[in-house]
Amino acid sequence: MALPWLETIQSVFPNDQAKTAEPPQRMLLISNNLGVLPKPFFPRNSGIDYELSPYLSKLADIRDDFTVISGLSHPDVAGGHSTENCFLTAARGPTRSGFRNSISLDQFAAEALGPVTRFPSINLGVNIDKANRSLSWTRDGSLLPAEDSAPALFRRMFVQGNPNDVARQLHRLDERGSILDTLLEDARQLKKRLSHSDLARLDQYLTSVREVEERLYSAREWELRPKPVTDELAPDGITDKKLFFTKFELMLSMAQLALESDSSRIVTLMVDAFATPAFQLHANQQTTDGYHNLSHHGQSAEKVAQLEDADHQQLGLLRDLLQNLANKRQGERRLLDSTMVLYGSNMGDSNTHENTNLPILLAGGGFSHGQHLAYDRRNNKPLCNLFVSMLQRMGVEAEAFGSSAGTLTGLQI
Repeated sequence: MALPWLETIQSVFPNDQAKTAEPPQRMLLISNNLGVLPKPFFPRNSGIDYELSPYLSKLADIRDDFTVISGLSHPDVAGGHSTENCFLTAARGPTRSGFRNSISLDQFAAEALGPVTRFPSINLGVNIDKANRSLSWTRDGSLLPAEDSAPALFRRMFVQGNPNDVARQLHRLDERGSILDTLLEDARQLKKRLSHSDLARLDQYLTSVREVEERLYSAREWELRPKPVTDELAPDGITDKKLFFTKFELMLSMAQLALESDSSRIVTLMVDAFATPAFQLHANQQTTDGYHNLSHHGQSAEKVAQLEDADHQQLGLLRDLLQNLANKRQGERRLLDSTMVLYGSNMGDSNTHENTNLPILLAGGGFSHGQHLAYDRRNNKPLCNLFVSMLQRMGVEAEAFGSSAGTLTGLQI
């Protein structure tokens, strides 16, 4: 296992001495882009004494560690599957001509926190169409490709190169830095001859260049530090998309390893069910169709049964993750107490392409849980209200994000 957060190790770094009294906050953001069947997911009543729904009964042993929330969505983010890249951005009008995405929650938090870990954020995927789908988007709305290889991520986090490898990497970083310097100088010269609209475009470009420049500087500093130690063996890669749950479980374990080793404090994981073909439900059972076609079940009993089976298994994987985080100690506290885990989807109901009343579950992070927060399912509150609450819990001084209208009432610390 990776080394846990240790006060004595933290105190080696002078800038971190003030933080040794309390473990840092972390967040893990998970989305299945086809969601779950809404009826068996949402409880029928609200409050602390709510009755667990059929799906949430999988988490009965840890009900005090999570809050299920209904009546949340992103205003003006509609269009069925076209919303999948907007789950963490809330960018309006994804089906409109000329749509451009905006910064995602994870990147917003990573910018605010700065390079406190080797990887400011880690973006993962299961069966993901890397060229077209991601939970992570830059400030100028550019897609950040997800890592879907557990062995590749393991090497990045734990395998230390020999001195020659490190020197070559530092040289490559320096070369990229000099190229950016040249680009910036050329852009400054060009500014004198541009129209007002072209200046705006150039400023956007220069902002992106500066962001890359800052990341390169941070990468160079971290390249000089030794990587964390782990007793875990490098995982085997899984490329067969039919092994959906095996891949999902593996990437959840990699996300936990990243958080536990403090390689990053912000991890996203997109489960690309849309790109998942017919998959293995059990050892000797495969679905009759691809995930997307199953989601448009049209009340077919056979398809609904397969979806319910798949949803139960996903909630089981989530339960295992939360229990693992609860069993890990971080100083005097559980790792779960300083790790917010958000599970949800851009789809409220894939069968009808609804993007309202999204399935949202928040666990850990030091919040007071064990409740069903039920908001108006027809006149939804902005999901970004929850995002602002999470940002503030991370220590980010943010009063707004995306389409927020404040923080989410009902969550207590």
